[in-house]
Amino acid sequence: MASRTVSFKVNGRQHQVALAPNTTLLTALRDLGYTDVKNGCEIGECGACAVFLNGEAVNSCMVLAQQADGAEIVTNAGLGTMKDPHPIQEAFADAGAIQCGFCTPGMVISTKALLDRNPDPTEDEIRDALSGNLCRCTGYGQIVSAVRLAADRLTGERQGVLPVDDEANAGGEAS
Repeated sequence: MASRTVSFKVNGRQHQVALAPNTTLLTALRDLGYTDVKNGCEIGECGACAVFLNGEAVNSCMVLAQQADGAEIVTNAGLGTMKDPHPIQEAFADAGAIQCGFCTPGMVISTKALLDRNPDPTEDEIRDALSGNLCRCTGYGQIVSAVRLAADRLTGERQGVLPVDDEANAGGEAS
């Protein structure tokens, strides 16, 4: 198959690569060194490869890289750093929602997509939003708590108020 040059921006960094027409965005991103985009199932079932493509959360295994030509892509690593984590990433750590860490990048992307459109979701809405993300370690209780904690923190930031007691919210089932 003849390759085609594709250009896209990932986490603010421009890339121009020659790719075969059947190369998925997942493969292209991993080949470029974006290891936070996990290769879980390659059939769109696990959510481990979720990224933002032009602001919309997608499973990168279901998108051909050529469809991303000219696009802006943000991975979990593009949301925050170890020194300056995004509030969602911080909430996942604080709530103990990270076990092996394999599913975490996709969970964070799905959580951000949810909280961008609904800053105060119910537990059912959280579970629905995460239904495309599979975790084999935590049992989801801590993940739901992490999303609730992130929502509370982000809502507090938007209102200029800090949450009353983050310690009480960390680690347990969501209310």
